[in-house]
Amino acid sequence: MSGLHLRGVVLPDGGEPRDLWVVNGRIRTNPVPGATTVSDGGYLVPGLVDAHCHVGLGPRGVVDLPEAVDQALTDRRAGTLLIRDCGSPLDTRPLQERLDLPRIIRAGRHLARPKRYIKYLGVEIEDPADLPSAVAEQVAAGDGWVKLVGDWIDRGTGDLAPLWTADALTEAIKVAHENKARVTAHVFGEDALPALLDAGIDCIEHGTGLTDDTIDRMARAGTALVPTLINIENFPSIAAGADKYPAYQSHMRHLHARNAETIAKAVEAGVPVYAGTDAGGGIEHGRIVDEVKALHGVGMTPVQALGAASWAAREWLGFPSLTEGAAADVVVYDADPREDLDALRHPKLVMLRGRIHS
Repeated sequence: MSGLHLRGVVLPDGGEPRDLWVVNGRIRTNPVPGATTVSDGGYLVPGLVDAHCHVGLGPRGVVDLPEAVDQALTDRRAGTLLIRDCGSPLDTRPLQERLDLPRIIRAGRHLARPKRYIKYLGVEIEDPADLPSAVAEQVAAGDGWVKLVGDWIDRGTGDLAPLWTADALTEAIKVAHENKARVTAHVFGEDALPALLDAGIDCIEHGTGLTDDTIDRMARAGTALVPTLINIENFPSIAAGADKYPAYQSHMRHLHARNAETIAKAVEAGVPVYAGTDAGGGIEHGRIVDEVKALHGVGMTPVQALGAASWAAREWLGFPSLTEGAAADVVVYDADPREDLDALRHPKLVMLRGRIHS
């Protein structure tokens, strides 16, 4: 039986170097006679995860499939081998058929209200009562996730405001759960969070408006948070262009100013936090290491921050790490990323589905 052989310190276990073998794209933990050694030494990390990414979306809106392929390849070169695509106006199912591209978990399209999100990106729903049926459609179109726009600027009031009624959210999330799908929501401000949590939402994106109360609720319920820290760095420039809406402008600046403290509180409280870059709009693809370092900067240990973009995120999304029978999605580093997260910028070997990409 032919196969490939890797030896090194296997994370998250650590300890002494050990051996892994790969046959037909799967990890084997018992020796495979005749296997070719492709890596000897270093640190073997389960393929990195970008848990908030938009393949198919660019700064000017939807891109074509060739550009979407380039985006995915950029992520792969950074070691990202699993992507939770948090809403895309492009049908990226053709990319899932390519063995050289990261695995993509698709959430279909954003669900929003008219004039309450970025134009042309989402499905706009006139009547909030229609949200449950729209969720059912996106469940059928996606891969077990649905993305809601939880809040956005209301130009009538001049500030962030929730998009949905509590009843619509409760019924919509019930529909998703009955169909074995999870729901996440874009939320910047404070006011949309209680109804989303009441309805049993599975994840919050950004979470800049979290309070002590909503953090405690998320921790007790096990509701995940993907804070997209490198994207929140754009809040001052967003505010600078919002002179027509001074309340919104001030609110965005306030959310930005306290964000490090907000996310640090969530980490300390035990909220499950995962790494996501929000690549595809104002954020370039391939920046997962920047997000990992940002998570460390708000209180995660290096091991926690790395896990949030590797083994912990993979488990959350239903993908095992480097265990018997798991997919051979491995990134090898010469230096220990637990000691220096910048080591993640220099993959020695990227293996996706058992195929090597240097």
